Amino acid sequence: MTRSEELRLIQLAAAGDRDAAGVFIKAHQPALYAYLLRMSGRPDVAEDIVQEAFVRVLANLDRFDSRFRFSTWLFTIARRLYLNACMKHKPTYDTEIVGAIHAERQRPEASVIDDEVHSNAKDALQVALLELTPEQREVLVLFHQLDWPISIIAQHLRMPEGTVKSHLHRGRRRMRELLEGTEQGRQTVSEVWVS
Repeated sequence: MTRSEELRLIQLAAAGDRDAAGVFIKAHQPALYAYLLRMSGRPDVAEDIVQEAFVRVLANLDRFDSRFRFSTWLFTIARRLYLNACMKHKPTYDTEIVGAIHAERQRPEASVIDDEVHSNAKDALQVALLELTPEQREVLVLFHQLDWPISIIAQHLRMPEGTVKSHLHRGRRRMRELLEGTEQGRQTVSEVWVS
């Protein structure tokens, strides 16, 4: 969706057009859910925060500043909701659910072994992600999973680009240490390189 089309939909939604609101919700919901799932490790938390974020966005569309990207505004609202939820209670993580949700669709040519290797790798990555600091985890997810550029991540997190790069570097290094630091992690990494 182009920026001008998105702005047109936002104006229509702010005027009460439900169809327009539905279009831009559908456009942003998968990425927002994936981001929150990686951050929290829990589908129920991710679903609740995505829903609450869109409720707040729709209620405050008149406050959106069109000089900025809508996705940055949406993700900032969702991030604040997530941080508030973390303060209320520390979430528990279920890596099997996270792995299953993001598992690739079953392809006819895919073997059972390949599926198991990819599932194991996703589980190992999620476990390692949850061991990072919240800042490192968020930077890695935004950069690698959502393909956000450093400048947008810096704007979203309200930190200098150099700090974002530092979190990215340290997060990658820590992920590598965590993945290669155990026998199971080393085996999972080697399975991925072999398959």
